[in-house]
Amino acid sequence: MPVRKLGHYSVRTPDLEASRRFYVDVLGLRVGYRPPLDFPGLWLYQGGDEADFGVVHLIGTVGAGTGLSDYLGERAEAGTGTGALDHLAFLATDAEDFCQRLARSGIQYRDRTLPGLGLRQLFFVDPSGLTIEMNFPAAEPRRSQAAAQELQMTATADADRADQ
Repeated sequence: MPVRKLGHYSVRTPDLEASRRFYVDVLGLRVGYRPPLDFPGLWLYQGGDEADFGVVHLIGTVGAGTGLSDYLGERAEAGTGTGALDHLAFLATDAEDFCQRLARSGIQYRDRTLPGLGLRQLFFVDPSGLTIEMNFPAAEPRRSQAAAQELQMTATADADRADQ
């Protein structure tokens, strides 16, 4: 599971337009392709290359409905300070090996395939509560759904025993 590089960072914002202006007008990024997700947002790119799915993902919290929590999970509203970092994303390979690594560590995860990009995503939480997103090529071989569910159930049971 070699991590190739940081994929992007995501910022939850109550003012999507103000954030767009900042990242586009001040930092020089540009708005580019974003797959059809069920919550407001923008994907921002550096230059003309969209191969790595953007540098910054802006997530609009106003008007998000349940689409945002269904996809990324519940989050407390951020106050003021350093901002609302939502998650860190890495590009990697060998998703099946990584799923086994998570299971051995007792870490639960959400497994998603992003429509239109051929991208498999695993979301999980680090010990500090920060969400980590690992992005793998969706074309990599996958174990059966039943085997994946068994792996998750084993990870949950192992984590519960470790907490006792």
